[in-house]
Amino acid sequence: MAVSTSRSRRTRGLPAEVTSFVGRRRELAEIRSLLSRSRLVTLTGVGGVGKTRLACRIATEVGRAFPDGVWFADLGSLDDPELLPQALADVLRLHEEGGRACVDRLAEHLSGKKALVILDNCEHLLHDCAVLTEELLACAPELRVIATSRQPLHIGGERTLAVLPLPLPEAGGRPMSVDALAQVDAVRLFVERAEAVLPDFAVTEANRDAVERICRRLDGIPLAIELAAVRLRALSVRQLLERLDDRFRLLASGTRAATPRHRTLRALVDWSYELCTEPERLLWARVSVFFGGLDLDAAEAVCSGDGIAREDVVDLVSGLVEKSVLLRDEAPPGVRYRLLETIRQYGRDRLAESGEQDALRRRHSDYYRELAGQARAHLFTGAQVEWLARLRLDHANLRGALASCFEHGGPEGARAGLETAADLLYHWKTSRHVREGRRWLDRGLLAVDEPGELRARALWVDAWLALMQGDDAVAVPMLGESRRIGERLGLDRVLAYVTLFSGMASLYQGDSGPAIKMFEEALASHRAAHDEVGEVVALTRLCLAYSFEGDSARAVACGQEALEICEARGEVWHKAYALMALGIEVWRQGDSARAAAMVKQGLRFNGALDDWFGVGICLEVLAWMASGDGDHERAARLFGALSGIWQAVGTQLSVFGHLTRYHDESVTRTRDALGDPAYRVSAAQGARLTLDEALAYAVEEPASVPEAERAYEPAPSPLTRRETEISRLVAEGLSNKEIAARLVIAQRTAEGHIEHILGKLGFHSRAQIAVWVAEQGRAGDGFASGWRGVPPEA
Repeated sequence: MAVSTSRSRRTRGLPAEVTSFVGRRRELAEIRSLLSRSRLVTLTGVGGVGKTRLACRIATEVGRAFPDGVWFADLGSLDDPELLPQALADVLRLHEEGGRACVDRLAEHLSGKKALVILDNCEHLLHDCAVLTEELLACAPELRVIATSRQPLHIGGERTLAVLPLPLPEAGGRPMSVDALAQVDAVRLFVERAEAVLPDFAVTEANRDAVERICRRLDGIPLAIELAAVRLRALSVRQLLERLDDRFRLLASGTRAATPRHRTLRALVDWSYELCTEPERLLWARVSVFFGGLDLDAAEAVCSGDGIAREDVVDLVSGLVEKSVLLRDEAPPGVRYRLLETIRQYGRDRLAESGEQDALRRRHSDYYRELAGQARAHLFTGAQVEWLARLRLDHANLRGALASCFEHGGPEGARAGLETAADLLYHWKTSRHVREGRRWLDRGLLAVDEPGELRARALWVDAWLALMQGDDAVAVPMLGESRRIGERLGLDRVLAYVTLFSGMASLYQGDSGPAIKMFEEALASHRAAHDEVGEVVALTRLCLAYSFEGDSARAVACGQEALEICEARGEVWHKAYALMALGIEVWRQGDSARAAAMVKQGLRFNGALDDWFGVGICLEVLAWMASGDGDHERAARLFGALSGIWQAVGTQLSVFGHLTRYHDESVTRTRDALGDPAYRVSAAQGARLTLDEALAYAVEEPASVPEAERAYEPAPSPLTRRETEISRLVAEGLSNKEIAARLVIAQRTAEGHIEHILGKLGFHSRAQIAVWVAEQGRAGDGFASGWRGVPPEA
């Protein structure tokens, strides 16, 4: 009882935890570190993200370090800034003294004490909280303060921590088991809160997709998830998901004990909106027209005018970042910003009320139409990689712009949409969106039936994507129509591409003789038009076709000329394919070492560009080479890795279909050498590799020993192999930073793995992990020494 009394004195006024605390181990560790180095730590973040809960949890955990107490001041309901000192004095239980200023009494009381004060919900009293905090810290050298606010206090010595939403399942990642999904923090919170209203609730195969989508639609915001889980009293999981489009109406119930702004999601976001200036509110509404994220250039182009000067956008963006409305992300091209979906939906409601929705939608689609055109213009330059990366980052905006063109733009909008879809050819090809690109082009071709240059170009672009998926039955008629338009209008460039892709279709069907003639004709036409892109594509196809026919001299000459053109322009995408084509011919000549080096160089380019189709082709060729060299286990693993890549791309060799002869011969030779059972084992090992692991293994980098190749016999445990390895490193006493360095991964990735390990094992400390690892080792399962080699990047 004495311990309990002492603890209650130390943490006077902290709200009691009446529900479980989920996740946040990384944040808790970081706050401890910040408190050890700074006397003021401010937790910032969007409303409902859990700043208060996090502050209270850390206060409970570090209470022993503050013998004079931990004090909690909820300022959310305080409207008059002049009452702020008195509110804190009430928390500290100071008696009034006639004639003495309240601030003086606070300073005197805290001056000799080692205490921690939590100032919760400072955002609406920001200036006054900053002034009071600065005065108290100056008078009380042992005082520590944790503030929670939508934005920093901006005083000397302040350290801030942005509290982000709870982690969600990795988008586009490998499918997770039901048990693993239930351990992801956002899902775990939903499940635990759902159990409070439905004791038998659990994530099952039947509801797993709906549960994951609910958590994702709610951005992992704890309050939104909790409000949604309450609705399971009346709705099924599927019904809840279907009604999230009207989330502000749906999520309008909560505990009656909560403050009014925390009882509904709408009230919570209203609170943030009221804290913004009028120009910030206007920008908030306007940036809601974006999808996924935006950069400063886009904000200036789309959101300025009619009340916002272009030169003011940067300051307004900064203000919204400070108020946790916009989230700031680091990206290779530069800083980007994004709205959580809940915040974006609120902004869209405000935009609709303003009457600016149609105008902003047009500005948005016009901006991304121009961006697509600029990317096309820079396609065959040294800036190619940068532009393709930028398009990948803005994929959601490009998709939104295309939808706007076709749905709201009328005939002119449909033309703009078709032009944009055609301009994005290389984006569709390199970003695993071939199917989507075809859908947009098909939609545009249905809407734009005028037989002009735009339709002719879009037809051959669509045909090329169809050929990539092996759909020559669709591609050939489109090429025929494009040719007829080109001949009628005298469009030489269109006719050159039609001839080039007609050659591809012919080669795909096994007719190499006619294909070579078409490639040669296309090459001459592209040279006459000074079209280096078409020229390089034609040379690369000729290299492959001549090689297939056994004409080595011409194959090498074409391949080398293609490389020279690419190198002169600093271009790498076409260069990767030229290296692959030339590598096949060099391999056919018997120089497998040189050939493999060329293909690996191309593979590195494809990997850097995130071109899975190109990655697949290069892995194919390397598998053939490994089989030919007698390294059959390696060949089988590469064939196994290819299965997942081809499934993701939605095709196999497609436009390189004439090369299936090499594939079939290599698979047969490898199976015969290994035997069918051993082949299946090796192929399964390759299929379990991630894309990064497969790339590293294929280029035979030092850190690329496949996971499945390691001498490891998995112990029966809930941990993945990666988590098992990390738990062993924890047991060795390595810090998160040291683990990250050892495994060549980001420190945050290591921290995330450790958090999952703790959750799966039901532990709360690294010491418990170490004990568990030791017990596994004593059980004789080889856990502690079961790994060899350097693990691949997670």
